[in-house]
Amino acid sequence: MNLILIDYIFPFVVFFYGLLVLIMLEVPVQKIMKPSLHRLNSHKPLAWICFFVGGLWSLQNLLL
Repeated sequence: MNLILIDYIFPFVVFFYGLLVLIMLEVPVQKIMKPSLHRLNSHKPLAWICFFVGGLWSLQNLLL
């Protein structure tokens, strides 16, 4: 992997991290998984930032 490829892929990784965490926190889950997701709740602000910044950054990479 060269740096150009890593520079192209990284915004998508950031976007999908935010998307995955937000889906896990926003979709209602069974009561069994609630205690493990409670620790993930502290990542919610970071997930929103990654979702929007990664999305805009990925869109910029696709357009340019």
